[in-house]
Amino acid sequence: MSSDAATQLEQLHTAAQDIFHHALDACDIGKAFDRHLHFDGTTLIRHPSTALKPVSIPLDRYKKIFVISFGKAGMSMLNALLERLPKKLHIRGVCSAPTSPKKRNWRIRYFTGGHPLPNEDSFAAAEATLKLLKRARKDTFVFFLISGGGSAMMELPRNPKISLDDTIAFHETLIASGATITEINTVRKYFSAVKGGRLALAAPDAEKLSLLLADVPLKDLGAVASSPTLPDQSTTMDCAEILQRYHLLEKFPAAVRDYFESLSPEISAETHSTGADAAFAHSQFDTLLSNHDFVNAARDRARELSFRVVIDNTCDDWDYADASRYLLKRFHELRAEHPRLCLLSSGEVTVQLGPQPGCGGRNQQFVLASAFDLAKYENQPLAVFSAGSDGIDGNSPAAGATADTTTIARARAYHFDPESNLARFDSCPLFSALGDTIVTGPTENNLRDLRILLAVR
Repeated sequence: MSSDAATQLEQLHTAAQDIFHHALDACDIGKAFDRHLHFDGTTLIRHPSTALKPVSIPLDRYKKIFVISFGKAGMSMLNALLERLPKKLHIRGVCSAPTSPKKRNWRIRYFTGGHPLPNEDSFAAAEATLKLLKRARKDTFVFFLISGGGSAMMELPRNPKISLDDTIAFHETLIASGATITEINTVRKYFSAVKGGRLALAAPDAEKLSLLLADVPLKDLGAVASSPTLPDQSTTMDCAEILQRYHLLEKFPAAVRDYFESLSPEISAETHSTGADAAFAHSQFDTLLSNHDFVNAARDRARELSFRVVIDNTCDDWDYADASRYLLKRFHELRAEHPRLCLLSSGEVTVQLGPQPGCGGRNQQFVLASAFDLAKYENQPLAVFSAGSDGIDGNSPAAGATADTTTIARARAYHFDPESNLARFDSCPLFSALGDTIVTGPTENNLRDLRILLAVR
């Protein structure tokens, strides 16, 4: 490869990371809070994304203010709200996030919830939240700060006979099944004491405001952390169909399998009863940030870098291999017309894991699959990037990876067998050896994944 070609590839790697990091910076949670709400004394002024006029809520008419924050952005969302709340308000709360705070607020109980699998703190956080919400009355205002990852970080089985080990196995089976996030969360809603609207039902008379960081398609906001505060629109028939399609029952622990086999249609009606209607009538929600904000910020930066930008989210929730084939076909068609191209694709792809997966995640799996196609275009400046906005890709320390037309050849030169790495879901060691992993550490945000395909001539 000529030095000019090598320089072009290096520039594409740099540009992809620049676009990704710019999008992350643009989706700052504190700035999002300021766009959507502010305080005039003790009056909360909301600027809902779905309303033309602001909404005023005098918080001083409530004796108690509860704050429940959980998910990968649980800590950053909590801190953003506490920094803005008037100090004179009587606040108590629960936070379940990936890390412990450097400085604790004595009014908040902190838990280090597990992800992607729940842990003891996930259970403890759910129990503490339900206990706190039982104290809520008409004189109580509850802030729910909900972000992706909350399904694992706050969890408690509806059946108390189901152990933590069984719950971990249940979550692990769902993650490895190849089901979409919406399908996974549909099943979780019927398993959990805190999902499917049940946190709202735990405080039926209180006024409630849910602020979401949406790591799901906007058409399905109910999938964020398995919809703890929104009414569940699914049915037990939907749940049963998913269990059957992915052959899940036989893979669950016996206690979990027995629980699902005992489900009755009455459970579907829980969040549609008269009492539930009253509880949800006291509920409001707003989306602070979504995947649309993330990809639009990436678009703006790519344009600043003089790329012709096309956004294609068609393959959201597709199998990673199908998504790779689709996007690369579109990429090659578009770059034939545009000499400096950036194809953006947001959302998530799915991976059905084998019995003993290696180290990696869906982003690195997608990139490695794409690298085989790029290898056909030797000496052409092409690159594929994919990374998660939460800074975490599967069970690896990376957020994602970048590949170019030399990736497969370089991997073989390092004595890797790329086909074997792909088959074993073991992409991280390969990309780490090449220096092509994207490592950010946890970002305390979660707006799904971003795929960037770049070409120059």
